[in-house]
Amino acid sequence: MPRSEAHGPGRIDNLSPDQRRAAMQAVRSQNTRPELLVRQTAHRMGLRFRLGRCDLPGSPDLVFPRYRLAVFVHGCFWHTHTGCSRATTPRTRLDYWLPKFARTVERDARAEEALKRMGWKVLVLWECSLRDVPELERQLARATHGRD
Repeated sequence: MPRSEAHGPGRIDNLSPDQRRAAMQAVRSQNTRPELLVRQTAHRMGLRFRLGRCDLPGSPDLVFPRYRLAVFVHGCFWHTHTGCSRATTPRTRLDYWLPKFARTVERDARAEEALKRMGWKVLVLWECSLRDVPELERQLARATHGRD
């Protein structure tokens, strides 16, 4: 089985296509570590939120109805965080990955615009920025109360 450099320069994918498929299918879309960190931080700050608001465009990860705030917790890889080292593009199957990433970015932009037209504030939190919990608290405070 040939090895491919599918995960960035110098990184070799040692999995077979079936193993890779299984690994990718195991990637969660809800209750991820970054999302749980945001939820724990918001709760600790006394902010109450709702999950799973499928009736809103883009199905935000957290919704703060009192503040009309929709929060999306984006993974840097999946949502192609510009300028982030985690937002790598696989070297193989570019005909699959590039359109997939483009569709995701377009879908995110449409959802954000639709929410704003409905009178909602939108906060996008990137996975790589969540290591700085005090900054996360400042962003949530600004978005909900307009202060630090």
